[in-house]
Amino acid sequence: MVYLFLADGFEEVEALTVVDVLRRAGVTIKTVSIMKDLTVTGVHGVAVVADELFEDADCVQCEMLILPGGGPGTERLSAHAGLKTALTDFAAANKRIAAICAAPAVLARSGLLKGKKATVYDGMEDELAEADYVKEDVVIDGKIITSRGPGTAMPFALTLAGLLAGDAVAGKVRSDMLF
Repeated sequence: MVYLFLADGFEEVEALTVVDVLRRAGVTIKTVSIMKDLTVTGVHGVAVVADELFEDADCVQCEMLILPGGGPGTERLSAHAGLKTALTDFAAANKRIAAICAAPAVLARSGLLKGKKATVYDGMEDELAEADYVKEDVVIDGKIITSRGPGTAMPFALTLAGLLAGDAVAGKVRSDMLF
């Protein structure tokens, strides 16, 4: 089980690309709203119905937590105490955490990127002051996976598919999608 967290103002292409690619790869992924409602609206006005509310999610059973970017969504994710606890617990258990675009800032603000290689949306490098910033599309350091933004959503999603379902499955998804 994998959870992808949604908050009003999330970046649609980053969230939905990941969900789509992982489902094609056979990974069980659920979208989780940190809002008070299952319907979450992206930064470009696309409304998405999440699979469940944060209060009903069982993060202990997950093997990966994923955070999409989008400025307003990232701020909401960062301010959510329950999510911060889940991320901290995941890091302590050496479980995978992934974030794209502005969302690596959530990890940095939680102290999870200290001394780690990571990337973030261009212009937000200061958010990663305690990390070793790398300007690459996808960066993996141990169990932390980060990516730069909307244009890197597909490589990010395929990387996650490789980690969760194996390189052969990710390669088939890549090929089937003509990427």
